[in-house]
Amino acid sequence: MNIRKVGVVGLGLMGRGICTSLLANNMQVVAFDIDPVSFDAAQSHIAHSLAELAQHPVDSEVIPTDWQSNLQLTDDLSAMSNCDFVIESIPEDPVVKRQAITQLEQLLPQDVPIASNTSALPISLLQQQCQYPQRIVGMHWAEPCHLTRFLEIIRGEKTNDATAEAAADLGRLLGKDPTIVLRDVPGFIVNRLAYAMYREAFWLLENNVADVDTIDRAFVNAISVWANVAGPFRWMDLSGLPAYAQAMGRLFPELSQATETPASFQRMIDEGARGIANGRGFYSYTAEEADAWRDKLVANVHAVRQLSSQSHHPAKDLA
Repeated sequence: MNIRKVGVVGLGLMGRGICTSLLANNMQVVAFDIDPVSFDAAQSHIAHSLAELAQHPVDSEVIPTDWQSNLQLTDDLSAMSNCDFVIESIPEDPVVKRQAITQLEQLLPQDVPIASNTSALPISLLQQQCQYPQRIVGMHWAEPCHLTRFLEIIRGEKTNDATAEAAADLGRLLGKDPTIVLRDVPGFIVNRLAYAMYREAFWLLENNVADVDTIDRAFVNAISVWANVAGPFRWMDLSGLPAYAQAMGRLFPELSQATETPASFQRMIDEGARGIANGRGFYSYTAEEADAWRDKLVANVHAVRQLSSQSHHPAKDLA
């Protein structure tokens, strides 16, 4: 499928990041939001992010300076009608998302894919009552969208091969390494893995095994050995399978099986904790410390981009 013009519905943080990723790769973008006030914020975000990319190029990457000529900002959804692919990136409310998809279906030819940017909502749910459910697919992006290689493509029960392949092809055009989620389960791949980790971290904290800083430091010191180059299955291969089988028999019955938000965490949220957004979280932050941590995370993503550009598929290279 030849994708040249992409529509983005919603210009919150994720929508702006998706626009940046598209524009960085010379795509034409039609960006919609119901509130024109968001247009200035979107353009500012895009300009800053593209300038940042230009300072940290990988391989022969050239960031366009004339990106504004490829960007159409609009509060009229009908401007999407001649797009080759549309990405909906509005808040994680299934009712609102389904309303947006219904409107898009009335505007777009039946073979134009409609992707929903979501981190957890079932795509099969969003396909219900669609005129052409086979062209609905999930795309789970990660911030900062213009830097990360992460992209999950989620097939709903009725998503067809052409739609899933078009979404994956678009991701590759943008320098992503798309992962196809074959079964539409809550949380998809990475969030299921991540929330299992968060749950166990809270169990350790609430059962006085260690404090927040100790748990964080232990985790970073362990996972940094392998997480940039291997996933959990590769890591088990590299470090000895039999030992894991033995440990699983002992540990699995001991791991947390909690099904509710940890009480201590809910209290933090109820008391106004928002992390670096307001300086109150598991740690306290001054404005300068919050900026320093943001910069540290972005620098790490740049380092991963450089590593990925040297070897996009290390498993194949080593075979």
